[in-house]
Amino acid sequence: MPAYTPLTDEHLAFLRSCLSPDRVSTSAADRDLHARDQSFHAVRPPDVIVWPETTEEVSNVLRYANRQRIPVTPWGAGSSLEGNPIAVNGGIMLDFARMNRIVSVRAEDFQVDVQPGITRIELNKALARYGLFFTPEPGADATIGGMIANNAAGVKTIKYGATKDNVLRLEVVQASGAIIRVGTRARKDSSGYDLLHLFVGSEGTLGVITEATLKLAPIPADFSAVLAAFESVEQAIQSVVDIVGAGLEPSALEFVDKETVEALNRDKSMSFVVAPTVIMEFIGASDTEGLQMALEICKENGATNFAAAVGREERNKLWEVRHHTYESLVRLHPGFAQKIMDVAVPISRYPEIVLFADEVLAQHNLLGYKFGHAGDGNLHINIIHDPTDPEQLDRVERANGIIVERAIALEGTATGEHGVGIGKRRFIIQQHGPALDVMRQIKGLLDPNCILNPGKIFLDADDMTDVSSDRA
Repeated sequence: MPAYTPLTDEHLAFLRSCLSPDRVSTSAADRDLHARDQSFHAVRPPDVIVWPETTEEVSNVLRYANRQRIPVTPWGAGSSLEGNPIAVNGGIMLDFARMNRIVSVRAEDFQVDVQPGITRIELNKALARYGLFFTPEPGADATIGGMIANNAAGVKTIKYGATKDNVLRLEVVQASGAIIRVGTRARKDSSGYDLLHLFVGSEGTLGVITEATLKLAPIPADFSAVLAAFESVEQAIQSVVDIVGAGLEPSALEFVDKETVEALNRDKSMSFVVAPTVIMEFIGASDTEGLQMALEICKENGATNFAAAVGREERNKLWEVRHHTYESLVRLHPGFAQKIMDVAVPISRYPEIVLFADEVLAQHNLLGYKFGHAGDGNLHINIIHDPTDPEQLDRVERANGIIVERAIALEGTATGEHGVGIGKRRFIIQQHGPALDVMRQIKGLLDPNCILNPGKIFLDADDMTDVSSDRA
């Protein structure tokens, strides 16, 4: 681990002169509010929080921090799930709440320029007047900067792609304070290395995003969503595979297990059939060819019940219920914590990972709610546990590790959309092998003093020793 410089009064004086005294805080309340995200990882407050308003201010802070060897951690909305914005080494936290402007809407090009602190919902409310929207739809109201840093995805990925597929250009401040622009407004670009996508998904470890040009899509006039209930998980997942294989292009294709359906019914006073369920959404009226063919596939695979959500209002209600799964489980299990898993596999292996997860949870005597973006092979499992019971927590971690390692063995990934952060670091050794050394070389080139969001993605030497011992 690099040797960092403890924060001093001299450092604080510089930050106050660089920004303004009211945008620099060391108060216990502010530090506590920035000490954790939505994950289970240990709380670690930063030493100071600053609220920049311009790219130049970010540049000045980073230049000084790099010279003084002070770690810097970017902060968006704190909605991430793998400890991605936790300041594990203290230091300076850059809160982008005041860099939340829409810089320019270019409706004729289906593009918008934004600062990183604007949230997804805020942005789409403003874009609605142009009949456009930014398509990635994670459940949380994350900031655009956070979505880019984690390559967020969600229920719309099967049609529109993840965040990386919808970012055209970035303004990035490097650890040295240098400001660079990568990407282009053009939809195609073959000029040199793809630096744009080097920064997307890098979790703030290579540079700090201060502006982004995003690709937009027209808001569809009509939606049709149908829930298909099945007697078995195998039937439900096979329907997902068959719908994708038929090339029907749903705008969303989700799997929800019967435990999750029952939980949502109880918490939201819904009346869905309690069974393994596939949620399908298609753009257009309920009689569109794609939806009708998808229904036929579900019937052939043994679907026992269908429930429709036709029109924008019913569709929005359905997705609101689905997006609030975490909050519903919190209310249904007061006093308990949730270990939130996120793996992804090739679509043909999705039935295998779902059934394997069932077996592992049963073997470890754990309750886990399974759901996810089945259309792109992404599975989430929320494992309920007592945070005060070390033995139970150990079982949760062992089950988590076994499932993640199986996903990698199935030629998938340890994380489909939550990022590596703190919790997935040991698994990417297995996933990437020698390629991880290339990532370290890139990190060393762009951030030689390792001040940018340290403790994320890469294990330090002590952690590597622990992993080696675990596998011995």
